[in-house]
Amino acid sequence: MKTQNSVPTTKVARASQFVKAGVKVGGNYIKHYSKKLLDPELSKEELHKDNAADIYDALSELKGSALKMAQMLSMDRGLLPVAYSDKFTMAQYSAPPLSGPLVVKTFRTYFGKSPNELFDKFDINSVNAASIGQVHQAWKAGKKLAVKVQYPGVADSVSSDLKIAKPLAVRLLNLDERQIDRYMGEVESKLLEETDYDLELRRSIEISEACAHIDGLVFPTYYPELSSKRILTMDWLDGQHLKEFLATKPSQEARDRIGQLLWDFYDHQIHTLRQVHADPHPGNFLMRADGTLGVIDFGCVKVIPDYYYDNYFRLINPDTIKDQALTEQIFTNLEFLVAQDSPKDRRFFSDLFVQMIEMLGAPFAVDEFDFGDDAYFNKVYAFADELSKLEELRSSKVVRGSQDGLYVNRTYYGLYAMLNELKARVRTTKPEWLRSQQVASV
Repeated sequence: MKTQNSVPTTKVARASQFVKAGVKVGGNYIKHYSKKLLDPELSKEELHKDNAADIYDALSELKGSALKMAQMLSMDRGLLPVAYSDKFTMAQYSAPPLSGPLVVKTFRTYFGKSPNELFDKFDINSVNAASIGQVHQAWKAGKKLAVKVQYPGVADSVSSDLKIAKPLAVRLLNLDERQIDRYMGEVESKLLEETDYDLELRRSIEISEACAHIDGLVFPTYYPELSSKRILTMDWLDGQHLKEFLATKPSQEARDRIGQLLWDFYDHQIHTLRQVHADPHPGNFLMRADGTLGVIDFGCVKVIPDYYYDNYFRLINPDTIKDQALTEQIFTNLEFLVAQDSPKDRRFFSDLFVQMIEMLGAPFAVDEFDFGDDAYFNKVYAFADELSKLEELRSSKVVRGSQDGLYVNRTYYGLYAMLNELKARVRTTKPEWLRSQQVASV
């Protein structure tokens, strides 16, 4: 793969990359509509592929928050045309890596030494390059290590990148500008946290130790003495990413075991730790030959405030939805309903959110759930598509939902998506208070 010798770091240089992408996209539209004059039946598939390739190329050179947004969008099946999702998925595994001299320069900046002075052996060619940084193999004292090196300028460009990327997301991807504005602060704060490897080191050690009792989960050991604000060193974990694992045609038992480990991992984090590994894309998990699951990359962690946890998960209990007054009070607490809603608005949005809760909470309503049930997921995607077309939502002047919901919902979306790919049958363990007491008393 071609390497990058430099990363644009100034606002002007980075803005020019977005402008360049916009010009190419404009040219693609002209080309598409010129062809359509000759062939009125021409679909937009080729246009989407061309646009996706040009946007990805521009974002991959920028690295950082711009590429991270592409990665996040790729996880949301149904939000983007397939061509965009397929192309942006590359941000999870295979962005163009930094050249060797740039890697050495980063080490000298933070350690005053080259990597070969710190390690017994260091592979200057990265084995994985994603949105915030790239991973190298190294060896020291007989141990094989993974060394994550952050791209230059990423941390300093988060805020400006998001401001520049917003118009592109609104115009090209047809995203709601009000929704973007509503959650921009939450996204920005999380992206800034992801660039702080000192913080990631502390959280990695803390959550790994807190989840070490879950039999079958494997976490790397982290090395503070070989880490810094922009470089993070840990044990190397062998294993397969999800698509590689599925290509081996694993048994249902093997898929169920991995699925159960994923569920148990998130169940403990959310309901016991009240903080969660909020980046559940397949690149952060390794299926190992002995049936265990390796967990890496604690850069994105959402600390769940008590008020949000108490209200959000109370809705998951089926008994709550049957109590209209209680349900509407919780919807108000979570900002799904607002003071200026008319009685008609309250009825409409309450009914809508009840449908949403019942659908997304379905795995919690039973003791075992088959995430291989494509009918369930098709129903969810169809509902999301229907929501995007509702005039009441498009014309509403109110943006609904607490900012704290952004990464909690993203976490469950990513978890459900991976379990669906695994076709896993999972025991949906949960706190006792989330179970319906009416069912329990029958």
